[in-house]
Amino acid sequence: MSRRNIRLIIAYEGTGYSGWQRQSRDATIQGTIEHSLSIMTRSSVTLHGAGRTDAGVHALAMTANFLTDSSIPCNGFQNGLNAMLPADIRIRQTDEFPPDFHSRFNATGKSYRYDIFTGKVQLPTERRYAAHFPCKLNIDKIKLCLKLIEGTHDFSSFEGSGSRDTSLTSGRGAVRTLFQTCFTPSLHKKETWSFHFTGDGFLRHMVRNLVGTFIEVGIEKKSIDDFNTILQKQDRNLAGPTAPAHGLILEKVFYEPMQ
Repeated sequence: MSRRNIRLIIAYEGTGYSGWQRQSRDATIQGTIEHSLSIMTRSSVTLHGAGRTDAGVHALAMTANFLTDSSIPCNGFQNGLNAMLPADIRIRQTDEFPPDFHSRFNATGKSYRYDIFTGKVQLPTERRYAAHFPCKLNIDKIKLCLKLIEGTHDFSSFEGSGSRDTSLTSGRGAVRTLFQTCFTPSLHKKETWSFHFTGDGFLRHMVRNLVGTFIEVGIEKKSIDDFNTILQKQDRNLAGPTAPAHGLILEKVFYEPMQ
């Protein structure tokens, strides 16, 4: 009899964690949930996430799955985990999936949001969820640059170190496809803006490096032509700084219908 394959939809505030991936010393999202699952099932559990988020990054709907021999019903896993986990991690949904489903390998795309606050004084209650850039931005130029990255491109210029094994000649390298991008003001928070990115995959620090470069365009330190050159040159040294982790939120992971 095959083991049960349980899928979790997870929301978390990443402030107190050293990212998603399990580490031997520091608290992580994966490690914290695995510990609770092991207690519930009385066996070792490996949780497979749809990807990795860095320290300080948040998620509204990270997808993860694990195999188990336990007979605990899905709602039992959800209720039990939410009773055991710290308040900054919550299981939003739990379902049983076919044995061959894998949160990472079956994912077809992801959506990220990056929030910024452009006012002079940021409220303490907002400091963990929006990066503070106290400046006047040229919104039109930022939006024009966003259009330049839609479609399929090599995003080497916005790739963080350690993103992948660059010695490999197979695979897609740093090529990714962005289906949709936009930059919108918050309807409820003055001087707060959100970058939105939906694509078939993202390199390590890709969104944060893009945002850091867009900010330089917005303050007119770089031109639209400069940005286009950076994209074409595939050289990380030409792009802007990496924007802070706490402005980034994983909003959704996409799968084929019925997954």
